[in-house]
Amino acid sequence: MIARATVAEFIGTLLLLTAVVGSGIMAQRLCGGNVGLALLANAIATAGALIALILAFGPVSGAHFNPAVTLADAWENREHRARVPAFIAAQCAGALAGTGLADAMFGLPPWFASHHARSGTPLLASEFVATFGLLAVIAGCSRVRSTATPFAVAAYIAGAYWFTPSTSFANPAVTIARALTDTFAGIRPLDAPGFIVAQFAGGAAAVALFAWLLPLAGSRDASLAGGDAVG
Repeated sequence: MIARATVAEFIGTLLLLTAVVGSGIMAQRLCGGNVGLALLANAIATAGALIALILAFGPVSGAHFNPAVTLADAWENREHRARVPAFIAAQCAGALAGTGLADAMFGLPPWFASHHARSGTPLLASEFVATFGLLAVIAGCSRVRSTATPFAVAAYIAGAYWFTPSTSFANPAVTIARALTDTFAGIRPLDAPGFIVAQFAGGAAAVALFAWLLPLAGSRDASLAGGDAVG
């Protein structure tokens, strides 16, 4: 049922943002001002959570947790298009709830606008690259080695935290939610729209490339994220 898959997307995205924001706060508090060490801790925690969450929720919804992934999946799987609005709404709501929960667990106001500036052409290009790479990893693995997708996605995100100056948001729902936490993971609301445009552009470019590089053959029922999504 779409209802079950939508709830899975909400809870999975909520827990993902709890991990991203919560680990950022913990790292900032424990690393004594060492930004590199804090970023490393944040990246490891995010990657670990991603593996667990994709494995847990993949069989229910495909474990997208990302509007760009949902749109890519719908483009390649026509039978999944009806669930796009519900999935994206659940992802955005879950991301906001997860951010609020993480802030509250650390004794902060649940939502407050970030002052962390992330602007400029290099960072927008970074988000294009980050999201292009993420969708490329998902598209490639889902076609030929779907069981490896959770680990490949987590490994890519952990790496992209370091090789992109934006620290690889690569997710419009995550970007919206992180605009409402003035912590290590935050982004100014003013900078969020540019990130979101770059993310959708990067995701679209990856989907177009893999439609040519490695066209889907046979059944098109499999989710992009490698799960057996409940329709």
